[in-house]
Amino acid sequence: MSSDEERSDEEPFHPLGESWQTSLEEALEETEYDAELGMEMAEDAMRVTEGTLSEEAFYDRYHEDVLEEFGEDNRPIADGTESTAEGHVDRALAQVGVGEESRRGVLKKMGGAGAVGMSAWGASNSDGNAESAFAQDDEQEADEPDESDEEGVQWGMALDLEHCDGCLACVTACAEEHNWEQGANWMYVLYFEDDTPGEANNAMIRPCQHCTDAPCEKVCPTTARHTREEDGLVLTDYDVCIGCRYCQVACPYGVNYFQWEDPDVPEGELDEDHIYDGRDRPVDSRGPRGVMEKCTFCPTRQDGSKDEDMIGSTACEEACPPEVIQFGNMNDPSSDPQRYIENTAKSRTLARISGELPPPDEIEEQLEDEDIEDEDDQLEAVTDAVEELDEELLGLALAIDVLGEDGHPEIEADSTLASQEEDVIELVEVLDDQGLDTEDEDLLVELELADEPDEDEEFDGASDAMAQDRLEAYTGDAPSTFKLLDDIGTDPNIVYLGNEPGPNAEQVEGPVAYDDIGQTDNRKDVLDEGTVGVDGPSI
Repeated sequence: MSSDEERSDEEPFHPLGESWQTSLEEALEETEYDAELGMEMAEDAMRVTEGTLSEEAFYDRYHEDVLEEFGEDNRPIADGTESTAEGHVDRALAQVGVGEESRRGVLKKMGGAGAVGMSAWGASNSDGNAESAFAQDDEQEADEPDESDEEGVQWGMALDLEHCDGCLACVTACAEEHNWEQGANWMYVLYFEDDTPGEANNAMIRPCQHCTDAPCEKVCPTTARHTREEDGLVLTDYDVCIGCRYCQVACPYGVNYFQWEDPDVPEGELDEDHIYDGRDRPVDSRGPRGVMEKCTFCPTRQDGSKDEDMIGSTACEEACPPEVIQFGNMNDPSSDPQRYIENTAKSRTLARISGELPPPDEIEEQLEDEDIEDEDDQLEAVTDAVEELDEELLGLALAIDVLGEDGHPEIEADSTLASQEEDVIELVEVLDDQGLDTEDEDLLVELELADEPDEDEEFDGASDAMAQDRLEAYTGDAPSTFKLLDDIGTDPNIVYLGNEPGPNAEQVEGPVAYDDIGQTDNRKDVLDEGTVGVDGPSI
């Protein structure tokens, strides 16, 4: 190896712990590819993201070894690299669209052990490595919008762990949309027990993090694993992937799967508009035999090739009943994930009450013959006349209206939360038009949205702080935000809210079993049953 530092056998480099790292190394050793090279490159790729090794040094260190092993070295490199890399992009692009037979001629068939299941997350907790696996920067609050590139798009998610109910609807929807193999879960929900007092509903939702600085991309010799410039999605070009599995070792989050056999759903049954993205590269839906695959954030949706109305959405987000998955442009402060992070209690309330609000035309109809302005108790008059509107729902709607900074929110095509807020503001305006004085002192005090003034004081109107308190009393507010492995510099584009696992967290069974939805939580179980028998692997 060309590395000037030998890996220590005593201290694992992989954030998920020794057992995970050992399993990955054993899997590489079963292939015809250089396992030692893959392990060393993965370790150094993480050093690059951590800032302890330069991009240039990383490229130079492994350039000759990669050429010898793969016959090419198309890894992305920074400007100024000492090695001659002229034309490596052109060579990579030339590979796009290479025919099946040519690509399979490059592929070295895999053998031996199957992929390690997600139980490795629990194992990393129990062997004392969870603190590093779930580390965060104490100063980290959330993804800040990129002011230097306000026009740029970076797709990402906010995931509300406190309100995830473990129904696995996101897992089912992802499987149906992308046709991945049983147990090769692109979307995964694990439950854990923690020794932190007062914790409940401990869920961890784990899709690909779509890192801004992805180690998996740095080790790929063919540019199969790459980041789309237009929106930051980290994808795999199935036509270019040779199945070396180096990306699987270099991923700190354990989200990669190798397609061992011919897929259950043949390519002829897949919609081409759900395979090829806007660049005509096959990156979505399940991969063919012999390639790596993972969560994609539904790029064919983002390109509008499936349906323009699906831009800014993912299958998992659409399927989530409590709406704890918020997908959108992390560079846009008005996007759903940034709105959810900015005011979690308000966003939770919007998600919860959006289906309970009566339509404005029904309110107008039910209040048409009522003289609300002349009633001594306007609140009672309105709630008596409008069947679907009780005091609590009205109080929450007024609280949301009070917190509206500039009245009606700016609504983008994919702004579900903004649309829900618009509905609430419209409802309040209709009530106001029908005679309810929404700025009345008695009404606001009764709904605990304002303080009653002293005799010698003027009424100050609704209080933003009291409105916020009302929403937080209804849904709670996330006590913290964090990113997984934020200390290793990958800059993941998923922000988690609440329920951060502690150093002694251990994986347990969730409220809904994967078997109950026709899925498997560990790919190795399927592989052991289907691909390994008395005669060895079936591929």
